[in-house]
Amino acid sequence: MEKFADAFRLLENRLQLAAPRVLERKDLERVHEAKYLDAVSHDDVAGPPQGLTVYERNRLGLPAHKKLLARSILETAGTVSATLAALEDGTATNLAGGTHHAFPDRGLGYCVLNDVAVAIEYLRAHSILPQQILVVDTDAHQGNGTHAIYRGDANVFTYSIHVGRNYPTKKEPGDLDVPLERFVDGEVYLNVLGETLPPVFAELEPDLVFWISGADCHVDDRFGQMRLTTEQMAVRDRFVAGLCHQFACATVILFGGGYNKTPGATGMLHAQSVRAFL
Repeated sequence: MEKFADAFRLLENRLQLAAPRVLERKDLERVHEAKYLDAVSHDDVAGPPQGLTVYERNRLGLPAHKKLLARSILETAGTVSATLAALEDGTATNLAGGTHHAFPDRGLGYCVLNDVAVAIEYLRAHSILPQQILVVDTDAHQGNGTHAIYRGDANVFTYSIHVGRNYPTKKEPGDLDVPLERFVDGEVYLNVLGETLPPVFAELEPDLVFWISGADCHVDDRFGQMRLTTEQMAVRDRFVAGLCHQFACATVILFGGGYNKTPGATGMLHAQSVRAFL
């Protein structure tokens, strides 16, 4: 997608850039089932039982290709690397990531691997897990995969503010879900965000925050079903950044979704979220 290149061009002179570390198969299998990983790595020719079924490919929304898993691993490695950098430096970003619809045994909604879950389990495996992790998901769609993976996990709190009657149809209960009406006004969105997110920070005092920002809250997004203007998106970004700074959290900024009708707008909105922390 062009949004990644667009955001990179807007940010490359503002950030200290680094290539992601290499992930091993065992890093993925802490979250994802081996059978699913094998199926994703096959192209359309394979089909079942080796590859994904047509139904599974349709739910994923991406064409089956032998390079799909390799590309997804690279994106996920960016989130793992950004997490380690944030724990050391305070704030870091993966200029991609936020693939919150992926479950251990399946991919959904353009999400092959759950990068946040892989990063958290990477920390656990290396005995560097912070005491309290908060996943702040302001993407227009509920982070159902992340919710399902960390339901009942005392060390990981999941917060998602999203359109209630939008994708995914089947919601997964998180620690705090904030469903909004379809085509919610930007001012209403900001008011609800301001009422619901600060108490979470105050209660948890998180050590590490994953922020799945999402550019799909914008009024011109094709799939988000929200009506935030560009300036209201900037207000949202500064608000989340302010909370992370106030509570001195190590913070990982991830893109999430974005499908703006205007060419270049999605990348600009993602870059705007990152710049809120600079």
